[in-house]
Amino acid sequence: MKQSGFFKQISERYRSLIERPVTISLLVLLVLAVPVLWLSYGYYQSEFHNFWGQVLAEAHGMLFDIAVIGILIYWLNERGQKSQAIRTYKDEIEDFRTWKSEEAAFRTVGNIKRLNREKIYSINLVECYLTRTNLSHVILKEANLNNANVTYANLVQCNLEAARLNQTNFDGSSLNQAILTHAYASGSSFKNAYLIKANLQSAFLIKSDFENAFMMEADLKGAYVVGASFKNANLYKADLRGVDGLTLEQLTEAKTLHQAKLDDGLMAQISEQHGELLLR
Repeated sequence: MKQSGFFKQISERYRSLIERPVTISLLVLLVLAVPVLWLSYGYYQSEFHNFWGQVLAEAHGMLFDIAVIGILIYWLNERGQKSQAIRTYKDEIEDFRTWKSEEAAFRTVGNIKRLNREKIYSINLVECYLTRTNLSHVILKEANLNNANVTYANLVQCNLEAARLNQTNFDGSSLNQAILTHAYASGSSFKNAYLIKANLQSAFLIKSDFENAFMMEADLKGAYVVGASFKNANLYKADLRGVDGLTLEQLTEAKTLHQAKLDDGLMAQISEQHGELLLR
């Protein structure tokens, strides 16, 4: 029993020791220093000048190794750790992709922000659950959010330039001053959403639904809105010049067009047939 306890103590001390690499390094240094200094004692006494010159030469070689090899290894290690971290963030987004819960939404957003810090913006968020999350000031340039649920989320000044937003649900979300230039948002829903001063230039908004949306001062120049619904949308001061597919019928469903910018043809028709939209 005593022998068993002795070996147990040795085993515990060994495990404790290997968990402290600095202590191990110091012990190895002390163990090796004793024979090296003992064997060199004669040189210290008789040929110290020549011996010291060789030591300095070795020191220069050590500095060169640190400067070249050490820095290179450090750089490669940093790159490897960064790549591994990015892969971990993307894998976690994949793990939570179809999980419709508050925890999944907030953990996905956390990984999006971490990827942003690594300057990764084109992120695969297809069918992700992001409802009631805070994505303000996040960059999702060229990201894929097709069929994602982004309802009641905060996307103020979010950059969604050239992002894929087809069939994405933004109902009730705040996209004030968001950038959606050249975004692909066909069939997306923006019901009751806030798009005040949002930039939708040249965006593909085919069959998108802007019912009850707040689009004051929104910029839709050059957008494609064939089949889109602006029922009861507030288009106060909105820029609708050069919008492809925009019809009189779509505009007459809006809540207001007061001070909105329209092409001359549409402006003339609205003024003649539905002048009240320009006044209220």
